Amino acid sequence: MVIKIGITGGIGSGKSVVSRLLEMMGIPVYVSDIEAKRITHTNEVLRRELCTLVGPDVFQNGELNRPLLASYLFGDSQHAKEVNAIIHPKVKEDFRQWTLRKGDIGIVGMESAILLEAGFKEEVDFVVMVYAPLEVRVVRAMKRDHSSKELIMKRIEAQMSDEIKRNRADFVIVNDDETPLIPQVLTFISLLSKNNHYLCSAKK
Repeated sequence: MVIKIGITGGIGSGKSVVSRLLEMMGIPVYVSDIEAKRITHTNEVLRRELCTLVGPDVFQNGELNRPLLASYLFGDSQHAKEVNAIIHPKVKEDFRQWTLRKGDIGIVGMESAILLEAGFKEEVDFVVMVYAPLEVRVVRAMKRDHSSKELIMKRIEAQMSDEIKRNRADFVIVNDDETPLIPQVLTFISLLSKNNHYLCSAKK
């Protein structure tokens, strides 16, 4: 039986770093953001549904018209739910098929910033939250995205709070540029491999 772990965290938390560490340990990780973009461009059913919902101009020359989709998403709070209802089920099914193709590998991961919000938690056995202090996250995101502090803060405020994520996670990895990261990942994998029922007591 394959154990599936979900890796989540807010903007600039460093969840991608944790995913790369897992992959270096031989644990494949499904990056939902990358795969969702691929599915949006290649799944004909999804493309037709988006065109019906948003309009035919949502794709131009075969490519997703991101400004138009963004305008639609922010035009009404209900719009995001409608778009997510089209995309998220396709991502879930793709993850299931991806996991099956991995065979009896033991452990796989799914990285998603919106793991809890999108309902992806039901697809995994355990949730790992990567946590970093707000000020650290902002600096990282500004440097990575070449964006202003104001825009980064707006994106952070639009996401589920760290407090809620921590309460819903089975394990918390602190990535604050001070606490060693690798020992935490090793501890988590050790707990997961030896005693699954102990995992919930590992919260920090």
